[in-house]
Amino acid sequence: MKALDELTFDNRFARLGDAFSTHVLPEPLDEPRLVVASKAAMALLDLDPAVAETSVFAELFGGHKLWAEAEPRAMVYSGHQFGGYTPQLGDGRGLLLGEVYNEAGKHWDLHLKGAGMTPYSRMGDGRAVLRSSIREFLASEALHALGIPTSRALCVIGSSTPVWREKQERGAMVLRLAHSHIRFGHFEYFYYTKKPEQQAELAEHVLNLHYPECREQPEPYLAMFREIVERNAEMIAKWQAYGFCHGVMNTDNMSILGITFDFGPFAFLDDFDAHFICNHSDHEGRYSFSNQVPIGQWNLSALAQALTPFISVDALKEALGLYLPLYQAHYLDLMRRRLGLTTAEVADQQLVERLLKLMQNSGVDYTLFLRHLGDEPAALAVARLRDDFVDLAGFDAWAEQYKARVARDGDYTQEQRRERMHAVNPLYILRNYLAQNAIAAAESGDYSEVRRLHDVLTRPFEEQAGMEQYAQRPPDWGKHLEISCSS
Repeated sequence: MKALDELTFDNRFARLGDAFSTHVLPEPLDEPRLVVASKAAMALLDLDPAVAETSVFAELFGGHKLWAEAEPRAMVYSGHQFGGYTPQLGDGRGLLLGEVYNEAGKHWDLHLKGAGMTPYSRMGDGRAVLRSSIREFLASEALHALGIPTSRALCVIGSSTPVWREKQERGAMVLRLAHSHIRFGHFEYFYYTKKPEQQAELAEHVLNLHYPECREQPEPYLAMFREIVERNAEMIAKWQAYGFCHGVMNTDNMSILGITFDFGPFAFLDDFDAHFICNHSDHEGRYSFSNQVPIGQWNLSALAQALTPFISVDALKEALGLYLPLYQAHYLDLMRRRLGLTTAEVADQQLVERLLKLMQNSGVDYTLFLRHLGDEPAALAVARLRDDFVDLAGFDAWAEQYKARVARDGDYTQEQRRERMHAVNPLYILRNYLAQNAIAAAESGDYSEVRRLHDVLTRPFEEQAGMEQYAQRPPDWGKHLEISCSS
């Protein structure tokens, strides 16, 4: 394991030059202190977990110190925000400190969010507050534990620095990790500003470093775009299957790697609601839960437009045509597994859709229903869960279909069924009220709850002794929390 001063830097994005980013130093936080750190994320850098408790750790990720080899850069990009194009965005409060490669040879961006003003801050102060930093940290690590592609979070550093939002709050920084922080909006920026040389350089950078296998194809750029389509289809299928709502699917928040990225007003479903809007600033419901699938395709179309200098329009359209079938295949495969099914039948799609409609009409807790469905044999499980539904006749009809489907699926023991279902149906998810409880404690200086919640969420499928309170339906107030982009 390594100490902090033993990290090896290789700042590949910084070497692209000033057309792609601007050199900016982080603005230090006052009295930086560790709020929470992820041992699993630290392991990606081969870091000794013990260094998180040292003062230099908080100073490095609180903006006070910097490695000599680091080259902090604020990236420039643009993007479509709520459907409208914004010509220039960029890292308004984030800095790519540099790229580190571990002993396995994998590169990781060290990206510090809340690091102060940059040339792209526009009217903002470049800061992040403690509540949003904690939410991003918890979500990053929780999604990873669920098997959903995501950026990672190494730590949150708190401070005494005052930051004004709707009220005065405390500034914080979150250090996030990803193999790249390049977004769809990077390509849009150079396309719409008519800078073909820089756009070609960016495309080569992404192709060579992140999709090298596409070099072996007759049309490497087309192969790369197909891979991006496939990755996004799989990622969004997993969002939908696990009830995750991103909240701000602007093209500048879409990773070129197909990972969950730039957490803002996200939420997991409590009661199943296909029309759920987690961002109270999203008045039209553009990024509602049910809209995430078509918006994913819309965003890929925006990226495709920016790639027209490299790929023919017909080829791009053909690649985009892969998105929905791939999404549907990934989604149905995961939902089958969540229902305990190991084989495929044509009617499975209808079985899933009928269940979700019944859950919608009865306000059934999405996570707990699927978890408890595997606790007992199918007949006993549906009998026990029946009382959660208002339309008893409708549920009884579905239950008969489900029991028959399970019977046709194969001959296996209940222990096998339970083990298989519990491996894909979490007992613990990051509910908004749990995050809010942890945030409230942290804002009072008590970081124990955010650390405990983080630890629980790293093992979402495993029943943990003494943690029953994290596997309960939320109280009524917990279902109506308003989450905004303000952070």
